[in-house]
Amino acid sequence: MAAGTTHHTIVSTQSHRWNCKNSRLDETTTKVGLVSIRSCSSGNRKLGLVCASGSKSSIIDPVQLPSSGNGESSLILIRHGESMWNEKNLFTGCVDVPLTPTGVEEAIEAGKRICNIPIDVIFTSAMIRAQMTAMLAMMQHRRKKVPIITHKESEQAHSWSQIYSEHTRKQSVPVITAWQLNERMYGELQGLNKQETAERFGKEQVHEWRRSYDMPPPNGESLAMCADRAVTYFKDQVRICLQ
Repeated sequence: MAAGTTHHTIVSTQSHRWNCKNSRLDETTTKVGLVSIRSCSSGNRKLGLVCASGSKSSIIDPVQLPSSGNGESSLILIRHGESMWNEKNLFTGCVDVPLTPTGVEEAIEAGKRICNIPIDVIFTSAMIRAQMTAMLAMMQHRRKKVPIITHKESEQAHSWSQIYSEHTRKQSVPVITAWQLNERMYGELQGLNKQETAERFGKEQVHEWRRSYDMPPPNGESLAMCADRAVTYFKDQVRICLQ
């Protein structure tokens, strides 16, 4: 986009939410809920961060960012709604599981909370639960723009998915999917019941697999490995849009 244009980005993530109080990402099973706003300055640019929160708050009306002129960017982080394996308390990781009816309602509610914020591009993981959340949220947006998944996995896929109407293009929002934004790969824990796994291996061992930064679950990813791919993608792709 041209310099000085107001630019907003929405990111639908897999298994993390922003902890506004401590300014960090927490791995959590908290469902999509209300949204809150943080902002910070970088030189002459301002960045507003709109993050999903699982706790109830006093926010009733849809969120609307204050206008501060040209050069303002907003980053929206939304955790996916409840998946069918969240409901069963199973380790999901990179298994592609859809939302439950409750998860659909949560995604719709999240969309209502951001319906007044202009959105230009959506980044989401390759998982269907994240993509469903993004699509359902966008269906609530007051501008009624159509989210369209971009296909660049091959030259033919890119060519066949082109839009040739400029008017239609302006009424669309590109959705960019990336495996780098997937939830961490839980290895041999994927598909296991979390409670039964704790009883089998011990709560301390399972806690260490889930919460330690450097220790991966058996044949899985550590948080450090997951952060390496996700943060690298954020810096190379998402940050470019924000700038």
